[in-house]
Amino acid sequence: MASFAGIGKPHYLCGMNRKIPTGPLSALIAQGEHQQQDFKFGITDSRKIARSLVAFANTDGGRLLIGVKDNGAVVGVSSEEEFYMIESAATIFSIPEIRFDSFKHLEQGKTVLEIQVSPSLNKPHYVKEMNNQLQAWFRHRDQNVQASPVRISVWNKERLQSGNLVRITDAEHRLFEILGRHEKVTLEQYVRLSGLDRLTAIDTLANLVIFGNLTMELDGSVEYFA
Repeated sequence: MASFAGIGKPHYLCGMNRKIPTGPLSALIAQGEHQQQDFKFGITDSRKIARSLVAFANTDGGRLLIGVKDNGAVVGVSSEEEFYMIESAATIFSIPEIRFDSFKHLEQGKTVLEIQVSPSLNKPHYVKEMNNQLQAWFRHRDQNVQASPVRISVWNKERLQSGNLVRITDAEHRLFEILGRHEKVTLEQYVRLSGLDRLTAIDTLANLVIFGNLTMELDGSVEYFA
């Protein structure tokens, strides 16, 4: 385990490329929270930090600034515990583990940790939640969102390159008929209106998303297909 004292140099797990800090701290904070940046006042739960790491890895990558309030105020961190909890989040609570780089910013005598996560080629990554349940997360704007079964299926098919459609089946025909009557549809609506079993519906939607015949849209916490 790396020591907190050494984080002025890039810390990385096996196989990571070395990086440099992404810019002056004030410039990063001025961007606010967005799809590739999250502020954390401090760390009290490695599992919650794992959700951010996993969400970044499953989406476009991003950075955590530890020791910064949601409003951008710098409060800093003062002990090695935060860094060790990040390592636990990346290696114990993230399945598969998340590779990251870390840097230390000094601002008015206060320490802020910058944690960089690259987009993963090995997604989906999951968080080991309570009772050892695995839950995938992704980043949408400035929020971490639980991944739906369809989104997870898309990730798996992309990774395994198994999203090939040989022919249009009855499941696709039913979907196109439904979309002819409705502008967009949720997974649950597709299952109910088509009469298909849930696994077939998930597989059909994932295949069509991969081939560009459908788009996934998130409206609040509801995922639609159009």
